[in-house]
Amino acid sequence: NSCIKATMGAEYIVTEKKTWYFNLDPSRVRASGYCDKEAAVLSLTLPDNAASLQFTFKKEENIFYVNKLTVHVSPLPVYKTYSGLVVVDKLFAAPTGQSFKCKSENLLLMSSELRIKLVPLQVQAFTLPEGQYGKEVECWADFSKRAIPIIVGATVVGLVLIAVLTFLFIRDRRHSQGYDRL
Repeated sequence: NSCIKATMGAEYIVTEKKTWYFNLDPSRVRASGYCDKEAAVLSLTLPDNAASLQFTFKKEENIFYVNKLTVHVSPLPVYKTYSGLVVVDKLFAAPTGQSFKCKSENLLLMSSELRIKLVPLQVQAFTLPEGQYGKEVECWADFSKRAIPIIVGATVVGLVLIAVLTFLFIRDRRHSQGYDRL
């Protein structure tokens, strides 16, 4: 009985003199982890420990979130291991029974030489009705990509409307001012 569901693409970005990009190949990933009432862990590992990605979920009252993300990658052309750890207050948070979803890029700085890009990302922990994702909670980046064009469009329409009404008001006042001669 699983208590974590995750769908994502993961790309490791190693920067040391040169920049290398490594993807977490889904066909080779081994998933493991555990759950209890207030904490859950999802570990994704490549064979020979070539790369790993570990999410630590916490549950408080009616929300869940990731509070720790651990990564490491040992890329072959470099022959060195790069590791990183991010401990955050509430990353990828959503109400219990719902899922956190983000189609926009999540780029996290893991160390001075290692970043990880998660895109698209959908996660849910602790409560999975029938093993499926619950209602989606949209990330801020996706919301703003949708909302900003609407706000800008509404502002432009409002300004045009104000300009037209001002023009009509001024024109109407000019025609009605003064007295007619007899």
